[in-house]
Amino acid sequence: MPAERVDNLRQLSGGASKEMWAFDLVAPDGASTPLVLRRQPPGRGFSSQGLPSVAAEAALIRLAEGAGVPVPSVAFELAPGSPAGDGYAMARIEGETVGGRVLKLPELAEARAQMARRCGEILARLHAAKGYEALGLREIGARAELAALEERHRATGHDRPVFELALSWLDDHLPEERTRVLLHGDFRNGNLMVAPDGIRAVLDWELAHVGPPVYDLAWLCVTSWRFQRPDLPVGGFGTREDLIAGYEAAGGAPVDPGELYAWEVFQTMNWGVMCAGVAEAFADGGRSIEAGVIARRASETEFDLMRLLAPNHPAWSAADVR
Repeated sequence: MPAERVDNLRQLSGGASKEMWAFDLVAPDGASTPLVLRRQPPGRGFSSQGLPSVAAEAALIRLAEGAGVPVPSVAFELAPGSPAGDGYAMARIEGETVGGRVLKLPELAEARAQMARRCGEILARLHAAKGYEALGLREIGARAELAALEERHRATGHDRPVFELALSWLDDHLPEERTRVLLHGDFRNGNLMVAPDGIRAVLDWELAHVGPPVYDLAWLCVTSWRFQRPDLPVGGFGTREDLIAGYEAAGGAPVDPGELYAWEVFQTMNWGVMCAGVAEAFADGGRSIEAGVIARRASETEFDLMRLLAPNHPAWSAADVR
């Protein structure tokens, strides 16, 4: 992409592990293209569960775009050894990404009404994508996912009886996968760019890997991503029925509600273990406001797990909680 200069360079907020910079790329003829640079600064250790570099995300995003997934189109990648670090530039798209605001802004009401079904359609297209084998992504099946979850829980050093109960339940109930597909890995409210016309882009691909398709569907249903709308299990904006209908109508394999339920238990504990890991790092001196907020949510997931594992217990009616 030929360019004469960069204007209006500014760092964006957000991005827990990578930096994001907005800028305008000005061509020799004066035309300006609004872009966002996602980068890992030089000297900072790379952190990812599935991708070898930030620039490698560019190939993944192009593949997803080719499969019909809405993404910010990749403009260019930083050259190896670039003083700017490891990264790529993508189209700058206007919209809302903050989960709580997505659920409250009145101008997004019409979009919200269609989002659960639309999420199902997007995931079906992603899961049907071909050619991801060349990307060298991490591949893991159901039993290996469960073993890794237990290992991460033990590594936190926390004694959490509810997590022990969930692990025992999952050992008995988590089904073996029927197939493995390309997964986003973090598909949820908060990683979707939403505007009045609907979902404009799926963001944050750094946890992409290969595994059971229900993994992505269940992660979207974790209570923490409902942002105080527990009555709408899909991201706080829709129902599981609409999500599954959209997924199957777009070509996704039939979804067994029992399998989805089991993976919701898994993903709820998965998020809880992540929070417990942050709590351990916080106690060891990795102090930040964000870390403190995330750390306390480990206990919230224990409550969520009990609601999942004992949904008809009379205590819930007595406390009048949902």
